[in-house]
Amino acid sequence: MRIDPPKIVKRLYPEMIWRVEDDEGVYLTFDDGPTPGVTEWILNMLDRYNAKATFFVLGKNVELYPDLYQMILERGHKVGNHTYSHQKGWTMSLDRYVEDVDLAADMVHSELFRPPYAQITRAQLREVAKRFRVVMWSVLSRDYNRSLSPKRCLQGTIRDLRAGDIISLHDSAKSFRNTSYVLPQLLRHVRERGLECKILEL
Repeated sequence: MRIDPPKIVKRLYPEMIWRVEDDEGVYLTFDDGPTPGVTEWILNMLDRYNAKATFFVLGKNVELYPDLYQMILERGHKVGNHTYSHQKGWTMSLDRYVEDVDLAADMVHSELFRPPYAQITRAQLREVAKRFRVVMWSVLSRDYNRSLSPKRCLQGTIRDLRAGDIISLHDSAKSFRNTSYVLPQLLRHVRERGLECKILEL
């Protein structure tokens, strides 16, 4: 599903990055990992297509699965902070939210951040943006939606795909039915378009 935020959103929230100015690449991102059995499969599929991606990981999962986290880095991919415990920012105080981000930052050394559920208050965003580049997306795969068939998930992901798009996917057991169908075909589609899957370097 293509996300083109209105110009007013971009003006009100200039800290948020939705796309990259790039005529040659697209930017695959995976949220919520690392996840045993899922992360390895994703990494192997990316290797098969010589593709790179950015993984917005949860601090609690890095703590549980440090070997998987290291595997992401060793395969040449980028990581970003997705908070420690995947909380909804709209329901948290500023102090609690920043504490959760900082807990993850102790383990995830990155200048990139993505808010879970895209929920972040203006005050939280101002504080987080002092230390991180806040990355959103221009294509939302909705692979986490179990009521969405894998075929429809793929159609929504590749429809109107453009160079410079940041594509949101998930590295989780909940999403794997759709992700495992979408990712190989998405990678083929990108290659056939003559584009490259790159890590986010902002």
